[in-house]
Amino acid sequence: MNPVFKKLSSRIKGKIFTDELFRTLYATDASVYREMPQAVVFPADEADVKKLVLFAGQYNISLIPRTAGTSLAGQVVGNGIVVDVSRTFTEILEVNKEKGWVSVQPGVIRDELNLFLKDHGLIFGPETSTSNRAMIGGMVGNNSSGSNSLIYGSTRDNILEVRGFLSDGSEVTFGALTKDEFLTKCESGQQDLESSLYHQIYDALKDVGTRGNIEGEFPKASIKRRNTGYALDALTASVPFNDNGEHFNFSKVIAGSEGTLMFITEIKLKCHPLPPQSKGLLCVHFYSMEEALNANVIALKHHPSASELMDDFILNCTKNNPEQSQNRFFIESDPKALLVVEFTRHSMEEVQAGIKKLTEDLKQAGLGYHFPLISGDDIKKVWSLRKAALGLLYTTPGDAKPVAVIEDTSVAPDDLPSYVMDFREILDKLGLECVFYGHAGSGELHLRPVIDLKTEEGHRLFRRVAEETACLVKKYRGSLSGEHGDGRLRGEFIHQMVGEKNYELFKVIKNTWDPKHIFNPGKIVEAPPMDSDLRYSPASLTPDIETVFDFSREQGYLRAAEFCNGSGDCRKTHLSGGTMCPSYMATRDEKHTTRARANVLREYLRKPYVKNRFNHYEIYDVMDLCLSCKACKSECPSSVDVAKLKAEFLQHYYEVHGVPLRTKMIAGFASLNRLASVLPGVFNFMAGQKMLSEIFKKTVGFAPKRSIPKLQKTTFSKWFQKEQKNQVATEEKRNGKVCLFNDEFTNYNDLGIGQKAVWLLESLGYEVAMPKHIESGRAYISKGLLNKAKEIAIKNVSLLKELISEDTPLIGIEPSAILTFRDEYIDLVDDDLREAARNLGKNALLFDEFILSEIKSGRITSESFTDSPQKIMLHGHCHQKSLASMAPTIEMLSLPANYEVEVIPSGCCGMAGAFGYEKEHYDISMKVGELVLFPAIRQKEANTMVAAPGTSCRHQIKDGTGEKAIHPIEILWEAKR
Repeated sequence: MNPVFKKLSSRIKGKIFTDELFRTLYATDASVYREMPQAVVFPADEADVKKLVLFAGQYNISLIPRTAGTSLAGQVVGNGIVVDVSRTFTEILEVNKEKGWVSVQPGVIRDELNLFLKDHGLIFGPETSTSNRAMIGGMVGNNSSGSNSLIYGSTRDNILEVRGFLSDGSEVTFGALTKDEFLTKCESGQQDLESSLYHQIYDALKDVGTRGNIEGEFPKASIKRRNTGYALDALTASVPFNDNGEHFNFSKVIAGSEGTLMFITEIKLKCHPLPPQSKGLLCVHFYSMEEALNANVIALKHHPSASELMDDFILNCTKNNPEQSQNRFFIESDPKALLVVEFTRHSMEEVQAGIKKLTEDLKQAGLGYHFPLISGDDIKKVWSLRKAALGLLYTTPGDAKPVAVIEDTSVAPDDLPSYVMDFREILDKLGLECVFYGHAGSGELHLRPVIDLKTEEGHRLFRRVAEETACLVKKYRGSLSGEHGDGRLRGEFIHQMVGEKNYELFKVIKNTWDPKHIFNPGKIVEAPPMDSDLRYSPASLTPDIETVFDFSREQGYLRAAEFCNGSGDCRKTHLSGGTMCPSYMATRDEKHTTRARANVLREYLRKPYVKNRFNHYEIYDVMDLCLSCKACKSECPSSVDVAKLKAEFLQHYYEVHGVPLRTKMIAGFASLNRLASVLPGVFNFMAGQKMLSEIFKKTVGFAPKRSIPKLQKTTFSKWFQKEQKNQVATEEKRNGKVCLFNDEFTNYNDLGIGQKAVWLLESLGYEVAMPKHIESGRAYISKGLLNKAKEIAIKNVSLLKELISEDTPLIGIEPSAILTFRDEYIDLVDDDLREAARNLGKNALLFDEFILSEIKSGRITSESFTDSPQKIMLHGHCHQKSLASMAPTIEMLSLPANYEVEVIPSGCCGMAGAFGYEKEHYDISMKVGELVLFPAIRQKEANTMVAAPGTSCRHQIKDGTGEKAIHPIEILWEAKR
């Protein structure tokens, strides 16, 4: 560590990192920029922050405050010290329900704040599309808005007070001041930094000419979303410069200042009463973008709470995303544009009346062709589709991507149709295609032209489109940034947007507040050229990497990692729901996000290497806590499949470093179980005998506290063969034939579940066959031994491709095993078997999926089952949630008339195959379980059953709570009349 940073480390209680890996993780945000910081610091408390400020001033090193790192304009990219407050400054400090305010630290997540405020009947209004991980500090820095800004405005409109440190280390609080209080501060003879701020701003703004220049050059006051430089227009509109204005408040300038003026440690926010609960969405379909923009002008006359736009580019991307494709339920044919207009009223009658009137007006104007009304729980699905837009844009294969370059322009809504028409002329002139989406109701569109930034031509277009759009925005007196901030992307154009005199005033303000420019330099003023320090240069080669998995759809392994755009969806916590990313949820460490893993792959696969391109320990390090849960494949809007990327990486890493003994044992556990099953009693004695078990665990590297699963007295395959021989020939089963996949977990450890699956199917009128096949290979895949997994995939596809069809499906008991047919097998087999693998995957069903299809066909009814009441708590398997759905399991368990199913809102259980057995992963494994799953089970009612389809999940529940979880098949069999 640099001696200077050693001094810093000795002064603060928090942690400081200067290694290349950590600095690489913080070299980017969600923008197109990349610059290596000198260090990353996690301050422990406010005393640490003050010491950091003083240190920065002493050594002339800049501080870059950062929360979730979802900035789209490079606000948190720089070569100084990145100060991450997202792990330690996370407290909600005080709430005052009567006065309607809340005080928070900057690392509080917006959605989690509102979960807290809900119990007080309050809400913090601004809602970004990243609201389940965006933090209040970042929202203040960027002056964030959101889809509901028509009602709540921007963060600036809702900020009351900020507290923190100025560049000299002095602690300050900025809040509303009466005219007398403000003048008293301005006229004080004190020489401290805080006093000089008031002196400077008063001297500047008391001049009528200066105020007139601000009014004439700044974006139109009617544009609610305006983030152009420092918000001097908000100050000139306040007393004493406007007798009819609000009280003077420096926090209005801090909002949108991007951490360039002070280091915030506490924020006081205005809260609103909870909105009316009656909501409805009118999702208007259009044949053209122009229609949608004209319809938006009409929609605003009906006072909606939101009016959001999506174009066909984004809508087409949603077709291929596993999660978002399910949210397209309301879309008819292929609209060129979609306008989602939200009505929030005190009753559904009022909502329906408002929507009816708008629909009539649109039809009368000849706008729109389909007008579905969405209500209830379906509203969340529509907004999820809209919020996923940013990530979905990156699912386009290849190097040309919709680039964030002019994606935050805001003009008056009435100007929007003309503005877009002019913008299209720019696109046509430059030969560019563009994605359109955003907050049409506020006049803000996120415009993303498709550009390849790995080429010289791409860099030329990047600058050219920015320059021409800046001129266009100025023509309409709009704001180049509506809600995402200026950052590195738009800083170069601020002088053009506000005029040279105002820009010079910005520089005076910066130099007064921060004379040494230690706070996030290069933002707002004196920004570097907008095309410097880009993530990719024209010399950025994308190497062709030979892989075992097929990455042709993504156009190669590295491009599969580059699907990640940095939006940080993987930083959501367990309170937001979902599964991605369990290791981040447990650690709150950026290093363990999907984004971090993608970033490290992008960086290190281009670095010099020894023996093979994957030979970098840093990649191994960030992949270590990936549980291969597959949640990123569905919950990441860009569908970055880190489990697949990790398995491929491990295959090549082991080619250099050798395969560890424990890895060989885990991957080959089916073979070991086959040997042990010759004398299962001996194995079970050794596994259950404390001393022998401890010796075994210590030898192979298993956690001492983890129990070892027992072997059954016979295997499922032997039992099934015997069962078939003993059956008396009867008439043909009335409901036809099904093929059961005998996975390696059921075969050796879960015999009883396999038996009940057979008995249940036969009792329901199905002939059960067990076609010849081998193990699924799931363990080989998860441990990265892909050559062996490929052999297994080829063997199984070859054995089953002629036997399995829609009429004779392959049914699986263990989700992780049967879903390999639907997922990994397709990418593992050779080209000549790929189509057969796809067809096989379509007809490889979870047991629950098969039962549901038969319920729908009428061949299975509730009459076959008990009508006694039973409550069931259901924990879903990660792979099932990602690659299929929990709906069939819920439907299957609800088949008995009075069975009541409650889905535990848990993500990953934490076991994740062998992950939870490994001694170095045991604590994280249990911590993941403690997030939601274990507490929910401990609090259940005495007679409530716990259902879990996954064998690892059931084992984790037993070890973590002592509760015996049951496979849904067992529950349904016991419910059979």
